[in-house]
Parts: sequence; C-alpha cells; structure tokens
Amino acid sequence: MKVVVLAGGYGTRISEESHLRPKPMIEIGGKPILWHIMKEYSYYGFNEFVICAGYKQHVIKEYFANYYLHNSDITFDFANDNEMTIHNNVAEPWKVTIVDTGLDTMTGGRIKRIRKYVGDETFMLTYGDGVCDINMQKLYDFHKSHGKTATITAVELGQRFGILDIEEDKTISSFREKEDSDGARINGGYMVLEPKIFDYLEDDTTVFEQGPMRSLASEGQLVAYEFDGFWQCMDTKREMDRLNEIIEEGSAPWMKWDKHQKAGQNEEEGSFFYK
Repeated sequence: MKVVVLAGGYGTRISEESHLRPKPMIEIGGKPILWHIMKEYSYYGFNEFVICAGYKQHVIKEYFANYYLHNSDITFDFANDNEMTIHNNVAEPWKVTIVDTGLDTMTGGRIKRIRKYVGDETFMLTYGDGVCDINMQKLYDFHKSHGKTATITAVELGQRFGILDIEEDKTISSFREKEDSDGARINGGYMVLEPKIFDYLEDDTTVFEQGPMRSLASEGQLVAYEFDGFWQCMDTKREMDRLNEIIEEGSAPWMKWDKHQKAGQNEEEGSFFYK
C-alpha cells in the first residue's frame, strides 16, 4: 500500500527555517521530520511512499538521492581514483516516488496530480509536518471495516485546524473551520482513502480540507478514527523546539523504532468503532 505525504507548501509560519528548505525537511533530532513520518509508517510495514513536493522540491530529491551520504560513514580515497567506500551501509526498505506537484498548487490539487502513482488502490495520506504514535495497521484495519471513502484521524487538541463534528457511530457529519468556542476534535491528518476520493478533486485550486471534505461529510463518506495518544504538528519554531526537547529527553512516543526512546513502547491506542 502506498503512503502519500503532502510536502509541497511554503511553511510560512516557520519561516525562520523554511526560507532555506521545505518544512518537511526541517530537522528534529538531527533528521528531517519527513524522515520521522516515514519511519512511523515503515515500523508497521508500510514502505512505499509518494511525496507530493512543490516548494524547494529539489531539496527533498537531493536528500533521497544522497541518502547513503547523509546516513553512513564514508571513506573518500582521493589517491586511488577517487574511490568511495560506504562502511555502515544504512538502508531502508523504502520505495520513494517524489513528484513535483507545483509551487502554488493547493492540497487537493497535489493529491489529484499523483493519481497515476496511486492507481486504483486504497492509499494512506498525511501531512509532512506532524508526528504521532498511531498504530498504522489498526488505522488501516478500521478503515477497511466500515467501507466508506475516507477515514481521518481525529485528535483532541485546541488549535487552529478544521473541526470535525462526529456522530455516535463515528461518522463525521460536518467538516468546518475552528471557532473560538470549540473544544471538539480536529483533523490530525493520518488518513486512509479509497481511489473514489479523486472524484472529489477538480484541479490545482482545490483545497482538500474545504470542498472535498465537506462533500464527503455531507454524503456520510467521512469517518473518524478517534485517537487519544501522542500527536504533535510542527507549524511554528516553538513546536519544533518542543519536539527536539522530547527527543533529547529520550521520551519521543512516535519513535518506536528507536530502543533508546522510553515512551515508544507504550502507545495509547485510538478508540474506534462503526455501526
């Protein structure tokens, strides 16, 4: 199954870093947050990625083109025909397709542009600027159990994202912008989508979180996976600094692949059901 990552925006709220590189390539714990997201999925066996790039997309391409250089010890022998020896060969079981989806393309337009790489299969989708400790396999299993077009992870956090009005059977009845009085769950990304989703996407101007989400909700085709574990976006430098602190403390819940991270083995599962 393919995992699609939206990684093409300008990252204007964290301009201290994003003027040099796209936000998904900003590092936490010495690695791009995009790498952390991919490791989250890979931990559960999802290893095929489609990256929707845009702003400074060459930085993402160059990172993966030189992945060994970034992650291995290397000897350069200039006296012997510039021979290069890679020592601790760091490899991932990944297949990564990086697609230039345009500089000013909206989120829905970016998804539409990668249709040929997804085909007629169910796929996962998330944003390239947040981490969590969701069990990806359980998220996928839940999606397949209800038979609807889209599953979206709903997290409880009082921030500035799209609000989900969730019915008792976990069907999302509306998708709207946050109001000051709201204490409802929000769109945390980490979605699972059926290929029918492409019918809701028109062109590069389509904002996925507006028309398509609202249409899915009104048709009863958008279902919530309610998650109460760790979730954190990196929209500002303050949030970046906090994620770095969590890693330095050795308590990063999303880093299940790292045996040195104390909290990684005790995730809080999302609660989910559908009638």
